[in-house]
Amino acid sequence: MTPHPVAAQMSSTLFEQIEDVPAPSPPGANEPSLTSHEDTLYMSWMEQVGPETKVMMAVRTAEGWSVPRLVQQGDDLFVNWADFPGIAVFDDGTIAVHWLREIGPSSFDYQVEISLSHDGGTTWGQPLIPHADRSFAQHGFVSMWPAKQDGLAVIWLDGRAYGAEGDKAPTAPDAMQLRATMLTSGGVLRDDVAIDLQTCSCCQTSLAATGDGKILAAYRDRTEGEIRDISVARLTEKGWETPVSVHDDGWELSGCPVNGPAIDAEGGNAAVAWFTGANDVAAVKVAFSDNGGRNFDTPVRIDQGNPVGRVDLELLDDGTALASWVEWVEGNEALYLCKVHHDAGCISPEILTINSAGASVNFPRMARLGRDFYLAWTQPDENGDSIAIRRAVLAERN
Repeated sequence: MTPHPVAAQMSSTLFEQIEDVPAPSPPGANEPSLTSHEDTLYMSWMEQVGPETKVMMAVRTAEGWSVPRLVQQGDDLFVNWADFPGIAVFDDGTIAVHWLREIGPSSFDYQVEISLSHDGGTTWGQPLIPHADRSFAQHGFVSMWPAKQDGLAVIWLDGRAYGAEGDKAPTAPDAMQLRATMLTSGGVLRDDVAIDLQTCSCCQTSLAATGDGKILAAYRDRTEGEIRDISVARLTEKGWETPVSVHDDGWELSGCPVNGPAIDAEGGNAAVAWFTGANDVAAVKVAFSDNGGRNFDTPVRIDQGNPVGRVDLELLDDGTALASWVEWVEGNEALYLCKVHHDAGCISPEILTINSAGASVNFPRMARLGRDFYLAWTQPDENGDSIAIRRAVLAERN
């Protein structure tokens, strides 16, 4: 089964063209991750071959996709629909791919590993572990982003203090932490530092960089009263600043919703998209900042009434944003795209695809090359998963 055709393609007010892009991955591949660098699109994904899992990647230029490259494989890699490998590119063109490896007796004891390639993905260096903690605990939900001359910013959720007891119990709260490091293209890791000592336990994180080089980290926070709203922290020359709440949704939840935010920045502007279920109302919101993420304006709600969440976001040159999210439409999953204005909210919502299979598209990922926006997702059907990719070309008037 292929994704439903997009009925709005011929009459789109937002895009001048929407088309399928053949994926470089074979049938059975899943959990794609996208990024872009200069005029090239990069994608990583997973494949299952017998008892072993492969982490793969490929690059797409004007000539098409490269030959897929093997990054890592093993029978002890952690496989999860929400916490999956990702790809990033240093300013000098070095490629970084991360994945997760099981390390302990529990199914949620796993560590982060990152490998670097200096030759376009042909060969890969020995895996690096960004977190100093080596305990049997959860380390995952990684984001990576180039940080100008400093290399690559890396953040992750870290369970070193989560559920620790007795002599092993640290002075930090019994909770997941958001931690960070910097990685050079030569493979040198800086100190592992804490951004927030009490966060939601299994929501995706997101990174972006402002025009003056500040790194912005977006994540789902957690208070003692189980409020799980979105926070943003800034990395400046002095280190990580105290995180700020994007908006007081007041979502009280005793468990993790597995639904993280997305952030992007351009110049001094930034935007964050997220899902909330505050007051028992499911909603997707976007908030903008015109001061580099120091604080955010009142958010606008952009969903069409029945959202699942699973957002992604790209900031546009005119200060608006292109947001994607998943929503229920007549019992099926619809992948929406919408141009978002900080005052007018959602402008010209478009359905990119509708999934009527029994399984989910999971977490669609988006990357931008000029006016071209690529979205990739896991597409289920009766024969198993595959990766679907669509390219949407933003109309020039937009």
